[in-house]
Amino acid sequence: MAAMAHSDVAEVGAKARAALRYQVEGMDCPSCASKIETAVGRVRGAEDIRVNYGTQILAFRLDEATTPRAAVEDQVRKLGYGIAPVEAPRVVEGERGTAGSEVRSHVRQPWWKGAKTKLAAVLGGLTAAGFVASLAAPTLEHWAYLPAALLGLAFFGRKAIAAARAGSPFSIEMLMSIATVGAIAIGATSEAAVVVFLFTVGELLEGVAAGRARAGIEALGALVPRTALLVDGGTAREVPAASLKVGDLVLVRPGDRVSADGEVVEGESEVDESPVTGESAPVPKAEGASVFAGSINASGALQVRVTRPASDNTIARIIRMVDEAQEAKAPTARFIERFSAVYTPIAVAVAALVAVAPPLFLGADWGTWIYRGLALLLVACPCALVLSTPAAIASGLAVGTRRGLLVKGGGALETIGRVRTVAFDKTGTLTEGRPRVTDVLALTGSERTLLGLAAAVENGSSHPLGRAILERAAADGIPLRPAKDLHAIPGKAAEAVVTGKRVTVGSPSHAAEQAPLPADAERAVAEWEGQGKTVVVVSVDGAPTGLIAVRDEPRPDAAAGIRALDALGVEAVMLTGDNIRTGQAIAGALGLKVKAGLLPEDKLREIGALKEKAPVAMVGDGINDAPALAAASVGVAMGGGTDVALETADAAVLGSRVLDVAALVRLSRATLANIHQNVIIALGLKAVFLVTTVVGITGLWPAVLADTGATVLVTLNALRLLRWRPEARTPTEAHT
Repeated sequence: MAAMAHSDVAEVGAKARAALRYQVEGMDCPSCASKIETAVGRVRGAEDIRVNYGTQILAFRLDEATTPRAAVEDQVRKLGYGIAPVEAPRVVEGERGTAGSEVRSHVRQPWWKGAKTKLAAVLGGLTAAGFVASLAAPTLEHWAYLPAALLGLAFFGRKAIAAARAGSPFSIEMLMSIATVGAIAIGATSEAAVVVFLFTVGELLEGVAAGRARAGIEALGALVPRTALLVDGGTAREVPAASLKVGDLVLVRPGDRVSADGEVVEGESEVDESPVTGESAPVPKAEGASVFAGSINASGALQVRVTRPASDNTIARIIRMVDEAQEAKAPTARFIERFSAVYTPIAVAVAALVAVAPPLFLGADWGTWIYRGLALLLVACPCALVLSTPAAIASGLAVGTRRGLLVKGGGALETIGRVRTVAFDKTGTLTEGRPRVTDVLALTGSERTLLGLAAAVENGSSHPLGRAILERAAADGIPLRPAKDLHAIPGKAAEAVVTGKRVTVGSPSHAAEQAPLPADAERAVAEWEGQGKTVVVVSVDGAPTGLIAVRDEPRPDAAAGIRALDALGVEAVMLTGDNIRTGQAIAGALGLKVKAGLLPEDKLREIGALKEKAPVAMVGDGINDAPALAAASVGVAMGGGTDVALETADAAVLGSRVLDVAALVRLSRATLANIHQNVIIALGLKAVFLVTTVVGITGLWPAVLADTGATVLVTLNALRLLRWRPEARTPTEAHT
């Protein structure tokens, strides 16, 4: 009974601690995200808080026995933001042909319908009316501008007080409110009105720009069609794509988007994968080929067996990884946030000192120096500086995702541009991962007979060499002969009885143990192995009858990819478990260094040695690459790789192109250059207006214009990254 009671308590506790996700309207900048994170962090029972201003998502776990979720929602609303719960799509059980997927989600309204747009319009109208009234009756200037100033103060003052109560006393709204109150107190109502109007316009532009950057990621979700043609009993009927299950068979007609990740089981076509991987040329697809949800079928009809549910297809995984990437703050962003947390209180203190010190100690005019202190307060606002890094990171992540370059976080995006060495695995990374028969030498009989015997022995084999021989026999139209007594000699050969004779397909050393190889066969073995090929000897009743050479060919763009890295000043090295002769042959053809015969632990050691000298990236696609991917400064998985490699890596090239590794480096460097430009813009404008404000050249409205202008310039500069192309250098990148 006690055990049961304990179990019940645990279950109740687990249920009470709910995982909640909310859409927060108006959270368009890092400062907004910081205020919300601080406010929710002060709520009892709230933990694991993740705020993503890029997607406007607030996620956290809440012990509802301590604090109801409604209390958290009220806390966010008091800060001046709209909040609505986000729930994952839920498929309604029942007849899949008629039931739809039920989704509750927050629909974003156009920016021109938002509260900030309405406020800006009203403030603009009131300020304009005040200007006209002051021209008509100059003596009423103070009162003419007062309505606009008081309306702005009411709106931002309420948010400032709520933020202070929630743990953020030095918010931009607080600085604005203090400056507005001070301006009204010293009779500068015209400037107070202009200040609140310009600040509102700046926040509005910031939201529009953030929405534009956000749209690039949101557009990914629209790639997957809402419906699919489910093949059932020889007929195809339309069902919600979200209802598809693993193992379902779907029909993809020419011109249709593929509705699910899957494998082609019937038909041939070309598929445009550019929306998913960035691959510009259509990719041929036939039986056994994999297809991505969201790609476009070009010509022939395909029947596709679903291999992943809708919640875990390629598009869903990309969106999930990008969301997580934007939640993870880059090192530069973390440093600037820490700096701003110290800088802002100091700036407020300096502004206060400027306002009171000269009148107190030098007998200067109080009104003049209070005015300058208030202007300095606005100049000191750190919004543009705080925004400089995350805005660039968000744009870099968005444009990379659209180009098939998936990076899991700002830290990884920063690191990739600093690497000085890229270590590549060979099989499936620099090579296609599909060995093919390159040479056939028949010592007796014909090549077709030789391939037929070898294919009969390898029939049903899962070994890469065996599959290569079977594919060549099938391509040449050679029928498979029946084989009996199939068995393998581990690491040496495979044997079977074919047409009454014992046929062996094995290594040259194993064949030589049975009977000496002819001189011409030995020469061929030496020549082919020198070219990086794996050679097998086909023997009949112990006598060698021919040789077959197999090689995993380099990817078509591998050599160009290595040259592109070299042009960027990045050294490439191949780490492979293959033999030294094969490794040297492949590396020599591609133009990079090689270390061969490595076990996974050896790769780990090599990565450690390279990492001691400078940041290093590891590129791989297999399970045996996972430790090295994790140990490198940044791990990059090839798109066709295993789930283990993709989950372990910090980035992925979805198109499986070696050239994309160089593109990742270039994207990172373009992003870093953009960050540096943003910091210079933010600090440079502040430095100029700091001087002009203290000496009395500029006043309140130029001060807020400097802050708003810097924020807008930083945002627009970050949005330039959305024009980045992997094929050509961009203006941003030219500064690297």
